[in-house]
Amino acid sequence: MPLTPLDIHNKEFSKGFRGYDEDEVNEFLDQVIKDYEIIIREKKELEERLNDQNERIGHFTTIEETLNKSIVVAQEAAEEVRRNAQKEAKLIVREAEKNADRIVNESLSKARKIALEIEELKKQSKVFRTRFKMLVEAQLDLLNNDDWDHLLEYQLDATELKSVHEEDSLA
Repeated sequence: MPLTPLDIHNKEFSKGFRGYDEDEVNEFLDQVIKDYEIIIREKKELEERLNDQNERIGHFTTIEETLNKSIVVAQEAAEEVRRNAQKEAKLIVREAEKNADRIVNESLSKARKIALEIEELKKQSKVFRTRFKMLVEAQLDLLNNDDWDHLLEYQLDATELKSVHEEDSLA
């Protein structure tokens, strides 16, 4: 057990023949007591400072643990957000691909329908052209017919027509 200043102060030495000077020993002991009290006070102050520092370290350790947990939670949340964003992006891409396929299929269907309509219109135009050509040729045949020449050969007198007309109206 360590000595206390009181132990040093109360210490009694036995007296011997031609021993040490009692005043000198007492003076020295008084100096030791003062120095020892200072050391004990400093030790106590250092212990208090050490306790304060340990409390602060404990506080900072708690903060560090909290921050580490917060970082882990933030990383997990970020990872979850990233995973959700990837899922959503995949869904959007799938939906876009479906829409693109639908649009392409509709376009191909319309293109086929238009191609069929064009073929039908081509057939109809050929038929129309053939009929129109036949009509024009028939009309040309009529114009080229000799019957026109016979009509020009007929000679009628306008006075004869008047008398024929009058006869018809009298009758």
